[in-house]
Amino acid sequence: GIHAGHISLIKASQNKKSKTIVSIFVNPTQFNKGDDFKQYPRNIQKDIAILEKLNVEYLFTPNTKDIYKFKAKKFNLKKKDKILCAKFRVGHFEGVLNVMNRLLTIIKSKDLYMGEKDYQQLYLIKKFLSKKFKVRINSCPTIRINNKIALSTRNKLLNKRSFKKASEIASFLKKIKYRSKSQASKLALNLPDYKKELEKKYKIKIDYLEFRDEKNLKLNNFKNKYRLFVAYKIDNVRLIDNY
Repeated sequence: GIHAGHISLIKASQNKKSKTIVSIFVNPTQFNKGDDFKQYPRNIQKDIAILEKLNVEYLFTPNTKDIYKFKAKKFNLKKKDKILCAKFRVGHFEGVLNVMNRLLTIIKSKDLYMGEKDYQQLYLIKKFLSKKFKVRINSCPTIRINNKIALSTRNKLLNKRSFKKASEIASFLKKIKYRSKSQASKLALNLPDYKKELEKKYKIKIDYLEFRDEKNLKLNNFKNKYRLFVAYKIDNVRLIDNY
């Protein structure tokens, strides 16, 4: 399911003038439901064609046995890290850290390029794996469609109506983040009301809508850089974003 967001990571790597390795592996241990894993969009031949056009040197497409045939450290998140998606997707990030730990054991990368769309994933991999593997974690900005909805492989599961709704939700949340620069504390108090308003208007289920510190993901005091984080389900497709 390679899209322009992934391509931006590849190009960031290629700009370093070193060899670029792309890995494609839909990891079963980070899915909470079997149906979600089965329905996750896959098109390996299309992905390969895109990578060939980009002149990527190496493509690593392991099967499940290649990744899980050897023993590796298992990660358990502490209570303070069980926030945002880790609170609502039990075991998800343990699965992410496990598979990334295995990938970096196999491929001794000097640099790792990750998008900021899944900011919590980026944060946890930096926290648990960057020192262990002495790897530089390069964060790359979220790529959006018409400056609204964040690119995601899951977007392919949305119908036109849901996609339009998701774009409108993105525009609304972006305005809240912009307004927070001048009235942050007031907006933080109003977030529960915005949450209800969005759920009612767009018939969605919001898991969380929170301002959090960029550096440590603590609920924000607005003294440092912060982001507005959201996760919601629209027509049974779960989308995440941050602004």
